[in-house]
Amino acid sequence: MSKPLPLDLPPLSVEDLLCTSALAADDIERLFATAARLKAERDVHTSVLRGKRLAMIFEKDSLRTRFTFDVGMQDLGGNAVYMDHRDARLGSRESVKDVARNLERWVDAIVARTYKHKALEELAQHADIPVINGLSDFVHPCQALADFFTLHEKWGAVRGRTLAFVGDGNNTCHSLIHTAVRLGTNIRVCSPEGYEPNARVVNEAMRAAAATGAEVTILNDPDAAVDGAHAVYTDVWASMGQEDEIEERNGVFAAYQVDTDLMARAEPGALFLHCLPAHRGWEVTQEVMDGPQSVVYDIAENRLHVQKAVLAHLIR
Repeated sequence: MSKPLPLDLPPLSVEDLLCTSALAADDIERLFATAARLKAERDVHTSVLRGKRLAMIFEKDSLRTRFTFDVGMQDLGGNAVYMDHRDARLGSRESVKDVARNLERWVDAIVARTYKHKALEELAQHADIPVINGLSDFVHPCQALADFFTLHEKWGAVRGRTLAFVGDGNNTCHSLIHTAVRLGTNIRVCSPEGYEPNARVVNEAMRAAAATGAEVTILNDPDAAVDGAHAVYTDVWASMGQEDEIEERNGVFAAYQVDTDLMARAEPGALFLHCLPAHRGWEVTQEVMDGPQSVVYDIAENRLHVQKAVLAHLIR
């Protein structure tokens, strides 16, 4: 049997992972280096978090986030405890502060998937253990880190490349913007009028981009957004909690579907990304989703490795 190998885990500049806007470029590079090593040597790092426990609080359904955090803790020698909060949101039965103060006595970290980002901020404020955002209505940091780790694997470097996001300016979009500018990647976001990303996110990203040379562009024309891009990203048109808007959004976003014609406007060999779950025939066609340019399942796999790196760096 292989012996566990030591990991070089220099501390990050943050104690929690609520949003990639709080990460420095060095933090992201450290996480990527650790994720790459964990991926390459996945059978020999079984004691990194031995004896550690993770609380998983989920107000929303999940496949990738729940499974990969649970398996990730097991891979590193720890344990995860799942808390189903779909019927009782954080703060409804007892205060978020009291939940945080209790959990910090029993576990070593918390990952939470919440409707409101404020609930995550409250958890982090009151818990003296790391809090990790497994998705909120505002951002989806672990997804964006896995996306860019995958692009780094495929390209070798992401600085100076161009990523086009076509669709709703939602939580995933916000995290892609935050992460792109820190790594020097140009990002174009194309949404219908009224569905653009949060203006504060865009303004903050533009200020951060000044230090890395990245460009942030907001457009309404899919052809212009994708023209010459190195990668094209889309997401569902209606996120969890917006089910009553599906019919309306399907009409508004119909012209923003990523199909083979739109992909043809990108650079030859451009990659296609989606955070999943996907609705084939809506935001993306079957041909693109399952085509040779798609890296959606590579990203899904890398959620495991990147989140293991996050756990390894944050839990002490």
